[in-house]
Amino acid sequence: MNTYATLEDLRTQVGQIIGTSEWVTIQQDRIQQFADATGDHQWIHLDAERAKTGPFGATIAHGFLTLSLLPHLSASAYKVEQIAMGVNYGLNRVRFTSPVRVGARVRGQFKLTAFDPIEGGAQLTTEVTIEIEGASKPACIAESLIRLYPPPAAK
Repeated sequence: MNTYATLEDLRTQVGQIIGTSEWVTIQQDRIQQFADATGDHQWIHLDAERAKTGPFGATIAHGFLTLSLLPHLSASAYKVEQIAMGVNYGLNRVRFTSPVRVGARVRGQFKLTAFDPIEGGAQLTTEVTIEIEGASKPACIAESLIRLYPPPAAK
């Protein structure tokens, strides 16, 4: 994990990879829980026998499940020590470029593409590439917006 003491330390990293997360294994129980939470029970995600004969040879994670891992992945990729709060501000662009088969391991690589001061903190724009271990193409590429706020005394 890369650690930055302050937002100012992070500002100097625009254009650089600011962190790469630990690997996360995508198991069928996680896929099932996501299906139950979202109501997306498509067979390609849940029916292992049918999925064996489908286009991917196994069940696959929902694209939005992969995307939902961004907070978890970023937590093991980088941190800014003098931060009181971080807020997910949204996404500019998302592409699901390769399916994540059950049992695969994924990790996120975070490249800081913009650092914009906002009232009380800063907005970070990161290009996040969610890699699949051993695959030539990533699972997802997303442009994520995060707002970070230091404690009042650290501004």
